[in-house]
Amino acid sequence: MDFGPQYNHYNADITRTVFIGEPTAKHREVYQIVLDSQMKAIESIAPGKKCSGIDAVAREHIASKGYGENFGHGLGHSLGIDVHEEPRFSKTCDTVLEPGMVMTVEPGIYIEGWGGVRIEDDVLVTENGFEVLTKATKDLICI
Repeated sequence: MDFGPQYNHYNADITRTVFIGEPTAKHREVYQIVLDSQMKAIESIAPGKKCSGIDAVAREHIASKGYGENFGHGLGHSLGIDVHEEPRFSKTCDTVLEPGMVMTVEPGIYIEGWGGVRIEDDVLVTENGFEVLTKATKDLICI
């Protein structure tokens, strides 16, 4: 589920993967890899760091687990009046993070013929690091 409210003309952007029925061991494994890569990337956010460096943190974790070729998009983007703004967490964006920027962090693994997992949160760059603005659970949800 990829959604986000708008408040005073500013946007949020949140994604959660929900399983219908009982997830397999592989579903659980891929979900945990995506969650771990997201947490590592979020924890690396701080003023003065390059967007490409934050992207690399998540990308390297996913690749280390054997799914590098299955993460085919950038790690995230800036939020504001538009849902998708510059700068972006991507391999090629060398914009330096500054306090006050709001960025999405949304790693994903997508396997053709099998499915995919994405977890997305909105994160504020603060003077000393970051603040996760999204309050929704990241527990594995099965319905």
